[in-house]
Amino acid sequence: QLSEDVERVSENPTEEREENMEVHEDSSSVILPDGELGTTTPSLRFSKTCLKNVFSVILLFIYLLLMAVAVFLVYQTISDFREKLKHPVMSVTYKEVSLYDAPGIAFYPGKARLLSCKHHYYDHIPPLINPGQPGDIECTTQRINYTDPFTNQTMKYALVVQGPRDVKKRELVFLQFHLNETDQDFSAIDYLLFSSFQEFVSSPEKAKFMKDCESSYSSWKFSGGFRTWVKMSLVKTKEEDGSETVEFKQETSVVNYVDQRTKPGSDQLFFVVFEWKDPFIQTVQDIITANPWNMIALLCGIFLALFKAADFAKLSVKWMIKIRRRHLKRTRQVTNHIS
Repeated sequence: QLSEDVERVSENPTEEREENMEVHEDSSSVILPDGELGTTTPSLRFSKTCLKNVFSVILLFIYLLLMAVAVFLVYQTISDFREKLKHPVMSVTYKEVSLYDAPGIAFYPGKARLLSCKHHYYDHIPPLINPGQPGDIECTTQRINYTDPFTNQTMKYALVVQGPRDVKKRELVFLQFHLNETDQDFSAIDYLLFSSFQEFVSSPEKAKFMKDCESSYSSWKFSGGFRTWVKMSLVKTKEEDGSETVEFKQETSVVNYVDQRTKPGSDQLFFVVFEWKDPFIQTVQDIITANPWNMIALLCGIFLALFKAADFAKLSVKWMIKIRRRHLKRTRQVTNHIS
């Protein structure tokens, strides 16, 4: 309304001057009612302008408060993102399979001899007919000699056997070893597990392959005079550089073997069973919970709010200055009109 009045006055200066002259001429007769209108209208307009200015100042302070909150959110978001980058979270997933890649089982029997090796299903192991005597060897085996990876001087002899594959049929491998005599108070056979027997067979340098396996995987033992049942589970770990490492976890149960041979001698018998624990392959990897795209979107929204708040503050200040100038100009015009 003030803007329209100012534009009307600026567009029609001649009419304004004529009105001023008429007011001078008729000041003696009609100056009272016009004077009363002239004194009440500017005060009403001034009160409305004052209310608008107060409201604008309140809005300005509210937007400044919102800007402060937005700045704090930006700082907090960046701090949380940096903290999450430093502390990734371990993620564990399980993948169900019906067939495993047949693992390799490397035995270090020393003076012990393999008597029999068979694949059975559904956990059914028939009783031994002639324990301690050579039997059928139905497993795929490989014999390999290589130097110890830790000493590079001692020669090691390993018997590598193909492990079970069919987890749905609960396939297991049952092996029997025989040791005629021992110069130790206890007798045990070392073994280690690696992920793929086929990789070992197709490797052009099997000795180097076994040295790498012994350096990477843990080794275990099973004792003589017992039946040792080993249930394996496979764990894959994804490293930060994208590489993948494989390791085995195992649950071992040991049952005493009652030797019922007619002439038990000083020799030792070893019985060991290998079976998959479950059909799930466990995959472990470190993940960063902070999503950079979410952070970017949040920062864009915050900066947009800051921009809008700053733009509103700037326009509010300009509008208040403009309203103040118009009010002063209108006051001078009314004063000139009354005089």
